[in-house]
Amino acid sequence: MSNLKLNLKHLRYFWAVASHGSIAKAADALYLTPQTISGQIHKLEQQVGSRLFERDGRGLVLTETGRLVYSYANEMFQLGAELQDVLDGHTPGFAHNIRVGIAMVVPKLLAYRVLEPVLKLPETVRMVCHEAPLENLLAELAVHKLDIVLADSPIGPGLNVRAYNHALGQSGISFFAIPSHAKTLRADFPKSLDKERMLMPSVGSSLRLNLEKWFERNAVNPFVVAEFEDRALMKVFGESGTGIFTSPTAVEQDVLDKYSVEVIGRTEEIKERYYVISAERRIKHPAVSAITEAARNEVFS
Repeated sequence: MSNLKLNLKHLRYFWAVASHGSIAKAADALYLTPQTISGQIHKLEQQVGSRLFERDGRGLVLTETGRLVYSYANEMFQLGAELQDVLDGHTPGFAHNIRVGIAMVVPKLLAYRVLEPVLKLPETVRMVCHEAPLENLLAELAVHKLDIVLADSPIGPGLNVRAYNHALGQSGISFFAIPSHAKTLRADFPKSLDKERMLMPSVGSSLRLNLEKWFERNAVNPFVVAEFEDRALMKVFGESGTGIFTSPTAVEQDVLDKYSVEVIGRTEEIKERYYVISAERRIKHPAVSAITEAARNEVFS
């Protein structure tokens, strides 16, 4: 049996650096000098017998041992904060947080439907959402600034990030337009889309590529009047009559309820797939479990 006895002060400094993403930010948060933090982490690495961080350009990333130590340290200090809340008379569980990264290409209505179950848990969970390009979110996930990332594509083997894909489900595509226009386009869909004004997701997105292939297969050539990374903004333009737009069929009713548009048609030939990406192979966070179960059983059922 190992005689290793970890120094909790060293462990807390390590946890602060991993949580903040750099020694400088951790030093500011703890009101210490970077040299002090570096020295304490070096002592912890000597105790553990392995490097906990490695350099990645100007930043630090956790080693495999570092990720293991961080997962335990994170749970320890979160439980300590929760215990303090309970002793102070606060509601048990109020200190629970979930930090969610949402890829910019994920429709806002769908993100809400997927994340909504967190707000209905019996214990209060504070949800912090951050929207950015997927690559940026995966970088934050790697240094444990995020608990999960909601994305429309799985993490690929080419990215040097240790993370795991958890499929939520898939959905076909619905096409929408303002009522006065939708009625004339509905009869001969999808041929009716030819030469029509179209609002499209940004170039390079998986949906954009799939839509272009689908148009080609159906011998239609819409006129692209605008492109969007933010699909909520695309819907606002669509509601004004600027052009036709798309949304996952899984949230079709939500689009109809929120925007003054009607459905032109649908296709199951294009599938949008959604994933939760986490740093853990097995999901243990109760809020993440609620997200995945509700998505699979309700949103994409």
